[in-house]
Amino acid sequence: MNNHEIFSATVAHYLAPIRQYLDDASITEVMINRFDEIFIETNGQLKRAPAKFADEEAYRAAVNNILQFTGKSITSNQPLIDTRLPDGSRVHVAMTPCARFGTAVTIRKFNKETLDINRLMELGALTRQAREYLNVAIKSERNILVAGGTSSGKTSLLNALSADIPPGARIVVIEDSAELQLQQEHVISLEARRPDQYGRGEVTIRDLFRSSLRLRPDRIIIGEVRGGEALDMIQAMTSGHGGSMGTLHANNPADALNRLETMALMSKVELPLHALRAQVSSAIDIVVQTSRHIGGRRLVSQISEIDPVDVNGRYQLRDVFAMRPVVDKKGRKGMQLKPTGVRSAMAGLLRGNAARVVTDLTKAIFTPAAEPTNAG
Repeated sequence: MNNHEIFSATVAHYLAPIRQYLDDASITEVMINRFDEIFIETNGQLKRAPAKFADEEAYRAAVNNILQFTGKSITSNQPLIDTRLPDGSRVHVAMTPCARFGTAVTIRKFNKETLDINRLMELGALTRQAREYLNVAIKSERNILVAGGTSSGKTSLLNALSADIPPGARIVVIEDSAELQLQQEHVISLEARRPDQYGRGEVTIRDLFRSSLRLRPDRIIIGEVRGGEALDMIQAMTSGHGGSMGTLHANNPADALNRLETMALMSKVELPLHALRAQVSSAIDIVVQTSRHIGGRRLVSQISEIDPVDVNGRYQLRDVFAMRPVVDKKGRKGMQLKPTGVRSAMAGLLRGNAARVVTDLTKAIFTPAAEPTNAG
């Protein structure tokens, strides 16, 4: 057995009390509040599970074993940590004193089903028109930010969209805890590292970003923008690294730009606000908003392009797709992602592969407005 197989078997042994939930495809998240208090999320609903660990010692042993898989450890000086299981499931651990009632663990399960873009369309996460539009944008090397709330499908969508990156492109992926599963051939995956108990060996997202620029990337993908690395990303996007992508927590596209601006200010680099906003609007071409609805359904709810800031330094967005009321064949009312009728800023500028994938579905979006003619 290789090391990965050994760790897989060992982790499975220690997590035996919750193994049935980790193996159940209908369960998306397992939340352990204490050794004897476990909740699961299934079909978008939270439920108390009857399972429990034998005692606090057995629970702590399981947590330590999970952390050992990625070479991490948790102490009173480092009570919060992100890691993953051998199958790729994301794990967050919080212990005392931050977790008042004892060590808490949340496991966001890795979806063993490959959610490619066609599968997302089958699930109703986005429409064929929106899918074609995003394909054109990726092939046009537009910088895309996927925004949404917790568990709204940001990472799954980013994974699926990355498949449209042309083959041969050198992609550098930067993550705090490895989660993305890109299928391209030429991928470099970088993962941040926390300092040890003596404060040594830390590698931050910002460190990785600077390193990535020396790795000759064609495109850079950031798993999640959380802090001062936002400024590094913005500057990279405006200096020749087109077609880059990332995710960010935000409730709508306008909030996404404001949050990106706030995080860029966390870099402690002195930059006038109007200059920063101009850089943000120049760096980000498109914001794709994801939402989680009642019942756990995840979908794309809005796609907006970013125009240059106005004369007052305010962000300007053009909503290319938005949710609109529809009535199905059975007369049932609902909402669906529809084109707004606004032309894309890419209209008339498409070349090569990007122009070739445009069909009648999105032709109106990418066709320039007719020039007025002078009578006479």
